[in-house]
Amino acid sequence: MSLLFRRASLASLGLAFGLSAFCLSPLMAQETAPAQPDAAAPAATPVDPNAVVATVNGKTLTEADLTLAEGELSQQFAQLPPEQRRAAALSAAIEIRVMAGQAVATGLDKDPDFQRRMAFLQQRALHGEMVEKGVVDKVTDAEVRARYDQEIANTPPVNEIHARHILVKTKEEADAIIKQLDGGADFQKLANEHTSDPSGKSNGGDLGWFGPGQMVPEFDKAAFALEVGKYSKEPVQSQFGWHVIKVEDKRAKQPPAFDDVKDQARQAVIRDKYFAMVKQLRGAAKVDIPDAKLKSAVDTLESAK
Repeated sequence: MSLLFRRASLASLGLAFGLSAFCLSPLMAQETAPAQPDAAAPAATPVDPNAVVATVNGKTLTEADLTLAEGELSQQFAQLPPEQRRAAALSAAIEIRVMAGQAVATGLDKDPDFQRRMAFLQQRALHGEMVEKGVVDKVTDAEVRARYDQEIANTPPVNEIHARHILVKTKEEADAIIKQLDGGADFQKLANEHTSDPSGKSNGGDLGWFGPGQMVPEFDKAAFALEVGKYSKEPVQSQFGWHVIKVEDKRAKQPPAFDDVKDQARQAVIRDKYFAMVKQLRGAAKVDIPDAKLKSAVDTLESAK
């Protein structure tokens, strides 16, 4: 399942929703390996969010403040050993407090540009809260399963094949190999002896199972046209050289298991719920864009969502 739907922190997730065009490909397009369970960890000791961890110019910094700092600055601390991150977060929080205090003392908080930025950041944070509380938290397991079932039902059946090939540099070499096969020679033995594909020299040219579009077009067309047990009677040319192809088997490709793609299905549900909410709110809002050219560009962008 391929969902071009980026995960982000919930505080900034909304901007990714609003400024990106998202599309949902069939679940069949990408199968994700199931996440490995983490080793069992000891239960964390409960922390009082109101516990004071520092006092800066008479104002307290609490565990809740420290947790917020750790979350907001997590990328900056990613390279630090875990035991140092808490201290680094507290140091950063103290630095922010003292610098912010100095900014207020010098009147920077009254600057019009700063106030505009603060207003925007507050709106962005509220937008993120609305995404979290009004969209993400309301997605149910039943909705996720239904979305998975819908994607599977809407995905056309796809066949995949198990094939081998012998890759050589010239058409004459390929013709000679086909002539030997016509005489009863063993395909795997010829592949081990003649193929220039390094990965096929020890396994009889085995390519394993693959679906449409996974090979170069010339190879793909020729391979899927062959019947099971048959080999190409004419050499197939591609950018890599000349191929002699044999199809070992065909089967219907199985859809990915629900557990393998449930996170992507959940993101699809979140995406749809988000855009439905935006559409409803935008429809009820009075929005006026005096610049006709800009309005047209915005309308075009909105119609693509």
